[in-house]
Amino acid sequence: MLRTFKTWTAAAVMAALSLAPLCGAAGAEEGKELKVGFVYVSPVGDDGWSYAHDQGRKAIDEMPGVETSFMESVPEGPDSERAFLNMARKGYDIIVGTSFGYMDPMEKVARQFPDVTFMHCSGYKTRENMTAYFGRMYQARYLTGMVAGAMTKKNELGYVAAFPTPEVIRGINAFTLGVRAVNPDAKVRVVWTRTWYSPDDEKKAAEGLLDVGVDVIAQHQNSAGPQEAAEARGVYSVGYNTDMSDVAPNAHLTSAVWNWVDFYKMFIEKVQAGEWKNGNFWYGLDSGLVGITPYGPMVPQDVRDRVDAAKQDIIDGKLVVFAGPVKDQEGKVRIADGALPEDAALLSMDWFVDGVIGTTN
Repeated sequence: MLRTFKTWTAAAVMAALSLAPLCGAAGAEEGKELKVGFVYVSPVGDDGWSYAHDQGRKAIDEMPGVETSFMESVPEGPDSERAFLNMARKGYDIIVGTSFGYMDPMEKVARQFPDVTFMHCSGYKTRENMTAYFGRMYQARYLTGMVAGAMTKKNELGYVAAFPTPEVIRGINAFTLGVRAVNPDAKVRVVWTRTWYSPDDEKKAAEGLLDVGVDVIAQHQNSAGPQEAAEARGVYSVGYNTDMSDVAPNAHLTSAVWNWVDFYKMFIEKVQAGEWKNGNFWYGLDSGLVGITPYGPMVPQDVRDRVDAAKQDIIDGKLVVFAGPVKDQEGKVRIADGALPEDAALLSMDWFVDGVIGTTN
């Protein structure tokens, strides 16, 4: 669970993005019910990204003075623009878009409806009535990489990835750094599916990695297909978005997860109080928005203790995932010894660290 609102405030202040709020605050008229619409890129039953957000929607739907609805499986691009436009015309007070490719369509609609509050997850564009918000999932990825690196026997792990966007590349790199922090000889082999949610394709991609000899499967996908493949082959797996241990009880080491419930509740409470300021927010492990699930029974205690210590060090600022020196696949130093990367560099990351097998295109 996330911590109190004070923790969220501290996280917002400490995050290195431009967190100064934009002019304009969202507020609810007294006695008026807030209408909040969510738009998802995949089904809410995907057990992944959209499911995790929908748990937050359900939580605020139970709050007094709030009415919510959602649209699922809305493709990025023109379809999402129509979805946002439809909600705005129907009088929604807040419209939430939860996929990176919704950014430009949402901004376009936000210009036309200055009295509506727009929330865009995982992007970077903002307006007086549009917030960009996200979590530092790469911190959780690093921890899951440590677990995977400790559990591999073949020193070759597989990673089923969606699209070569900076977010996904950053997660792969953090995972690999975590793997090699405990196992310097290990490699992470990446395959791109070019899908956010396609269970069959994502499962087949994992099977392809298993065919070439990897013995741990990780993923940046919205389905549990890769977990199913690992379970069927009797190898270990690392899930994403939600706890995927039920899908792969014998394979699942841990998952890097999102906890949206308290974030959305905090947001609505501030809107109702007239205190919400639009801006750009990037929350870390200290907020509780990102984290990892309980370890599978196969993970030894010494591994758990080491990862738990690393988690606390990240929260305390003693461990910075991308602290230099960091080299790329060709051995070029991308982050100098002792240097800490700016958030702008992390948000535009388009190269793989040493230890990754694969290309970023």
